[in-house]
Amino acid sequence: MRGPLGVRGARGWWERGRALGDAHPWVVDVGIALLVQGAMTMPFVVPRAAGLAPVTWAAYGLTTLTVVPLVWRRRAPLAVLLAIMVASMVYKLALDGPGQPLPYNGLVIVYTIAALSSPWKRMVTGLLVLVAVPVGVWLNSRTARELTFSAFVFAAAYVFGRLTDTRRRANRIEAEQAAARERARIAREMHDILSHAVSLMIVQAEAGPVAVRTAPERAEAAFDAISESGRDAMVQLRRMLGVLREGDEGGGEGYEPGLAPREPQPGVGDLAALIERVRGSGLEVEYGVAGRERELPGAVGAAVFRIVQEALTNTVRHAGARTVLVQLAYGDADLSVRVTDDGRGPQVGYGGGSGHGLVGVRERAAAHGGTAVAGAGPGGRGFEVRVRIPVPAVVPTAEVGL
Repeated sequence: MRGPLGVRGARGWWERGRALGDAHPWVVDVGIALLVQGAMTMPFVVPRAAGLAPVTWAAYGLTTLTVVPLVWRRRAPLAVLLAIMVASMVYKLALDGPGQPLPYNGLVIVYTIAALSSPWKRMVTGLLVLVAVPVGVWLNSRTARELTFSAFVFAAAYVFGRLTDTRRRANRIEAEQAAARERARIAREMHDILSHAVSLMIVQAEAGPVAVRTAPERAEAAFDAISESGRDAMVQLRRMLGVLREGDEGGGEGYEPGLAPREPQPGVGDLAALIERVRGSGLEVEYGVAGRERELPGAVGAAVFRIVQEALTNTVRHAGARTVLVQLAYGDADLSVRVTDDGRGPQVGYGGGSGHGLVGVRERAAAHGGTAVAGAGPGGRGFEVRVRIPVPAVVPTAEVGL
């Protein structure tokens, strides 16, 4: 079948077959042995030329004995190679059976050793093949043509095996790197969510006892803010766990419908609610947008939200500031984010850049081809985080003055 459906169907069968082979390697080995047996059976079913002795069941049985060891090709490759060589030698010396156009069994085991075995096994295999090929040619046609052809096909089998091993190693390294990147991403998300929520809760909890004695109505607001921060953290954690959870719409072991829906990540549109929660901690936050505001890709919007969230969290935890300014500036091909406070300025683990939060800010910006700079604010006062992220220009939707 041609077209996308045919391609997808073939790819699906290939993926299912590969998954079966990974789970049950012996199934693949038995299948390969059967295929090789089928190929080596062909000369026995094709009529032989006049004057040649008819084929016998003994010859066919001995041919089968050269194939059966392939079932154990992964577990004992050198033993399988020796068994094939001995059985093939007996077949050539003791029986006048039909020859084979290719040494299928030998090629399979040489490929297997090249792809799966250690260097010393590969070296032993090379020495055995260097001896076996000339001996086999001498017992058969004793021609340079056959010697050249045999040397070529065995060398090709070995090279293909080494290429397979190289590709497998590269795929494993790529998978490990992808897993490391995913762990780093999850760590950033967890840090941003929990650090922000816990910081606001601590600030409100510390202010609560004072407010209870002096302004009970403010104490109630503080407790409401603590509750709101906790609920928001739970929502975002559930959102993240929903992405990580195996299966989709009821699929996957342990999946509980409705518990962790795969909702979109927060974006620029959620900054207003974020800033309002920070204001509840007593910090005065100004928020402005300049330039022609436009829709951002989901990943970029989520990165901007997390960057602002981390900058505000650092301000609440470290700066001792009274006011902070959050500015978004839309350029023709980029978006600039600036968060500036009037606090005590760069501190160890904060402005110095050694904290995990600012490292996460830089990583998020770099992931989208942008840059992030953190340090003293204008005039050396306070602290400022400046981020620039390239954003392709699209049709503008609004223009807002700062």
